[in-house]
Amino acid sequence: METAYDGRQVVGMDLHRRRSVLVRMTGDGRRLATARIINSPVELRSQIARAGKHPEVVLEATYGWYWAAGTLAAAGAEVHLAHPPGVKAFTYRRVKNDGRDAADLADLLRMGRLAEAWIAPPEIRELRELTRYRIKLVHLRTSCKDQVHAVLAKLGVPVTCSDIFGKAGPAWLDALGLPQPYAGKVTSLRQIIGVLDAGITMLGEVIADLLAGHQGYQVIQQLPGIGPVLAAVIIAEIGEVTRFKNPAQLCAWAGLTPRHRESGTKITRGRVTKQGSRMLRWALIEAIQRAGSDSVTGAVKAAIIARRGKETRNIAKVAAARKLLTLIYYGLRDGQIRCLPAPAPEPPVTTPARAA
Repeated sequence: METAYDGRQVVGMDLHRRRSVLVRMTGDGRRLATARIINSPVELRSQIARAGKHPEVVLEATYGWYWAAGTLAAAGAEVHLAHPPGVKAFTYRRVKNDGRDAADLADLLRMGRLAEAWIAPPEIRELRELTRYRIKLVHLRTSCKDQVHAVLAKLGVPVTCSDIFGKAGPAWLDALGLPQPYAGKVTSLRQIIGVLDAGITMLGEVIADLLAGHQGYQVIQQLPGIGPVLAAVIIAEIGEVTRFKNPAQLCAWAGLTPRHRESGTKITRGRVTKQGSRMLRWALIEAIQRAGSDSVTGAVKAAIIARRGKETRNIAKVAAARKLLTLIYYGLRDGQIRCLPAPAPEPPVTTPARAA
């Protein structure tokens, strides 16, 4: 039964693939109504209209939350996104159901105890969709290439071509005369690789066009190891850098800072948390591995390895990645990276004097 209420309402939404549950509450925690809906923008708009003007709505950052957040925002609601690790304790309750989950989300929001995730604007979500899809296609292409090498290894064929997928590779593969079914498998894999190559090239062009006027995209490519591909991934994953107060907060969000456990007189510091964007950490480590030892970030890695030995290579890479992310923070915020050497001025153009 629904209770009348004229104040601003708090709504918890437990979102699922096909159906969802909404629990409406007052600011002091009194439950007003519970509704179960079939997922659709029309159903959601109809239910949220009963919550009055500008309700506060919280939903978890779960599978397919984009449409729900967009529909709620368009309906005038103030949308909050619950960070999944912040509500992980729900799984340890003795009684767990969709209604309880939605009510607990609303309770956390109204009490100011909600661990929130950032709701990226539509343009950032679109860029992430493109960059992440491109990475997925690259992984699929790598898998196909590995399968071709695996077929050659099964047949004991020595690879005498430096790159069987380069310019001379196709002719070399055609001349092998592999038996069936191996020849058919290699042919199929090569066709799939061709399709993936076309898709990866197309996505690269689209991403470059989207970021053509982005100042930060151009600035961070001045850093060692960062090219157009990694710069696009970094821009997409970080989004608005001004949401971070300082570079240390950005490094912590990216999962590059060590765990800290403290109880009484016991303090334990462990490995990095890895709680942030996996794509961002991958891009940073890739850039570190490509940077030279004479660069700003390469010097950090080289100094740690020289001091602590080669067995600390991974630790050195993470430390260098934190340094790189710090430089990225200032580059995106200020539009320049001051620690990098200024480019040498071009010599003045002199015109030869004409003979009298």
